[in-house]
Amino acid sequence: MRSLSRRTFALASAGLAFATYAKAQRRAVRIGVLTDETGPYADSGGLGSVLSAELAAHDVGNSVLGRPIEIIHADHQNKPDVAAAIARRWYDTEGVDAIVDLPVTAIALAVLQVARERNKIVMITAAATSDITNKYCAPTSTHWADDTHALTAGTALEVMNSGAKNWFFITVNHTFGLALQRDATTVIEQQGGRVLGAARHAIGATDYGSQIVSAQTSHADAIGLASVGNDLVNLIKQASEFGLLRPGGPTIVGFLTYITDIHALGLAVARGLTFSAGFYWDQNQQSRAFAQRFFAVRKAMPTKNQAVIYTATRHFLHAMQQAASDDPLAVARAMKALPVDYHGRPAHVRSDGRVIYDLTLYRVKEPQQSRAPWDYYEALRTVPAAEAFLPVNKAICG
Repeated sequence: MRSLSRRTFALASAGLAFATYAKAQRRAVRIGVLTDETGPYADSGGLGSVLSAELAAHDVGNSVLGRPIEIIHADHQNKPDVAAAIARRWYDTEGVDAIVDLPVTAIALAVLQVARERNKIVMITAAATSDITNKYCAPTSTHWADDTHALTAGTALEVMNSGAKNWFFITVNHTFGLALQRDATTVIEQQGGRVLGAARHAIGATDYGSQIVSAQTSHADAIGLASVGNDLVNLIKQASEFGLLRPGGPTIVGFLTYITDIHALGLAVARGLTFSAGFYWDQNQQSRAFAQRFFAVRKAMPTKNQAVIYTATRHFLHAMQQAASDDPLAVARAMKALPVDYHGRPAHVRSDGRVIYDLTLYRVKEPQQSRAPWDYYEALRTVPAAEAFLPVNKAICG
């Protein structure tokens, strides 16, 4: 009886251990979309970002390593402390394996620090400062957004080649805007141009009159708008009212521009605006197929941020499958080893986490050029990856 009892106990213990192991193996792979759901970046990210992550999960079969995939989301309210608190809770107690999106530089840097402390995966697809990889690279972080150097390099060069040598900037007064102006100024001065001056505005400003007048009186050949989201839309609207967008006037350059911005402005106002981007919904057959699926739900074409969230999420899941593990360092290594399919555009993850690809320089079409709703961009030239992105900062990122 004693021997039987011991055997029964051993079998029961083994069964319990197996059940516990099986339950652990079935724990969902959780991806958290940390975004702006109610503020100035809700159109370029928000629930559209969540949909993109869900489409990526669907396209890998909603399962990886035999475990279901779960997409969760939260509104960071554009507050770094709120974003960091959500990231800590997600990583520490809610089993989140990766965080994606993160509009606004201060938000991205706050979450990046949390991820670094915990060796967790973070995929930054919205915040654009080149400092994310040039200064703050981490073993488990990747930067997918068109960064401030990529946004300025090809755009500024093209505008200068057209004869615009003297520049003036209207810049949002936070880390992103200042980094964008800094990176553009470097390119302009390297090409023999000059920056005549700059005027700053606060996030969420409603009156840009003084900044626009300063730009007008500078007599610059090009006006660089180092702003984003609703600020950029409202700035362009007021610039149009002040006559700054008149034919024969200075070239207006909107570096970080989303298709939702152009849709809000209309072609009559936005025509001629020049900028670079890594994604446009109508760039090829693959991008159009994704855009049609997205549009069927959101009734809007995807922004480049929403499009790259799909790519980043799918790449992360493929890397987890390739690594045969959910260990963040193993997954990060696999992400760097696997090629990236960026909606038909080849890309790869560099050793410092910077995702590398060619961009395209676009100009907003004249109203009569547009064939249908959301047909807004005219491609001017390819901006090669080697021209767009800074090299690895070996002193910091190895």
